[in-house]
Amino acid sequence: MPTVNARPVRATRVAWILAVLVVVVLTAVATTRRGPTGSGTSVFQASDQYAMIGLGVLAALAILMFTRPRVAADARGIRIRNVFGSYDLPWDVVRSIEFRRGSPWASLELENDDVVAIMAVQATDKDYAVAAVRGLRALLAAHKAAG
Repeated sequence: MPTVNARPVRATRVAWILAVLVVVVLTAVATTRRGPTGSGTSVFQASDQYAMIGLGVLAALAILMFTRPRVAADARGIRIRNVFGSYDLPWDVVRSIEFRRGSPWASLELENDDVVAIMAVQATDKDYAVAAVRGLRALLAAHKAAG
């Protein structure tokens, strides 16, 4: 039985670029704002510089949270990891897999009418996202046909 594994491609690239850029910019600003005290300009002490670099690293880590989404599915069920939260669902509770026009990512519609976002399958990834949704729908259809 086939499996489907997906993660956001474009969002991951953008997040890494932004994270590096934030650290570089805040480090550059922190290290260039040093000079003689009382010169009439804003001057950072060493502790201020370390704090600004630390804030840059924390901001980069927050940005990198957007690389966290993943989806893995097989005959047993679907496992979804979003930016915040994870789901491990058997196919029995899944009614359909939706990817509506204009929606930023795919979603699961559950039998109890709940909707679970699949942030790993994003519209910006175009053909990759379509292939992932088709694979997920094929697994769901195979489960429904078998049971």
